[in-house]
Amino acid sequence: MMARPWTQTKSSRNDMNNGFGNIDTLNLSSMSYRTTEGVSVSMDDKFRYDMFPKPLKQGSKIGIVAPARRVTPEEVQYAIDWLKEHGFEPVYDDRLFAEHHIFAGDDDFRAAVFQEYLDNEQIEAIWFARGGYGSIRIIDKLDFTQFLQHPKWLMGFSDTTVIHGKLSRLGVPSLHSSMPFYFANKTPEAKQSLLDALTGKPLQYEIPSHPLNRVGEMEGEIVGGNLSVLHSMIGSNTFPDVDGKILFIEDVDEYIYHIDRMMHALKRAGKLDNLKGLIVGGLTQIHDNSHPFGMTIEEVIAEAESEYDYPVCFNFPAGHLDDNRALVFGQKVRIKVTSPSQSGSSHSESVSSFQDW
Repeated sequence: MMARPWTQTKSSRNDMNNGFGNIDTLNLSSMSYRTTEGVSVSMDDKFRYDMFPKPLKQGSKIGIVAPARRVTPEEVQYAIDWLKEHGFEPVYDDRLFAEHHIFAGDDDFRAAVFQEYLDNEQIEAIWFARGGYGSIRIIDKLDFTQFLQHPKWLMGFSDTTVIHGKLSRLGVPSLHSSMPFYFANKTPEAKQSLLDALTGKPLQYEIPSHPLNRVGEMEGEIVGGNLSVLHSMIGSNTFPDVDGKILFIEDVDEYIYHIDRMMHALKRAGKLDNLKGLIVGGLTQIHDNSHPFGMTIEEVIAEAESEYDYPVCFNFPAGHLDDNRALVFGQKVRIKVTSPSQSGSSHSESVSSFQDW
């Protein structure tokens, strides 16, 4: 469906690298994840949550909501066509294209539309149109009471990290995934991973090793998201409980010293102390000052967590990348990381069986 742009006016407001290794296998619903040289990740299909969203099927309705920056019909049309191509029914109306400054409507407007889709039992998933900025302005306006009676997949990344954090606190898994904005640019693997995760199929990824990976095995739930947004959530009730979890981070368009400051803020707040492991996704469009910081962005992160002994995996294909693979936050995984020296061409490690805690 094509809809006219909605310009919100006052009258319409009540009507969006150092001694570590590879990844081998990541399994999302039964998540199996494998790299050529050495990290294996597996997600069992026995779920910890009683309220795990159901896999989607042909005819499932997927709502498209803009909780942060505004979008145009042209920017989301490819994703709408993709949903239809795979048998889903996209649900949206002219309000998706509302405009208020940089936002898709003012805060009350965006919250009201989101609330409507959260409460609609016929909608089985909500796909956030794009990130940018704005979700943190509306998160406390939302009531998840009815949603918890009929949980559904909430899908997106970047600015919507705050929504992932809220769901983590509520005990409902969510999908860290590509969004309609720029969806046409995503790799076939990224698109397929989203489709597989939505329909309950196992995900198989292969990624190259990184010299800063730290060897070891980690088992636990994945939480996290965009580092800048996580940093803004420290001390709030939407920062996910990271103790005993595997933390995933990614970021875009930041200075190296900003990343250094945010990592040390997490460290000082105790958020790195009790992790089961750390997964570092895309670190894209990272800038340095005219007087260089003196370390790469990967070295900054490695230094910040150097006093800990849990495994660390760099270069995971998720974040502000064309190859943005889906991750199920809140689902248990097992990851084995080996160093390049431990993984030769003959290395082929099977995914271990998975037991509930």
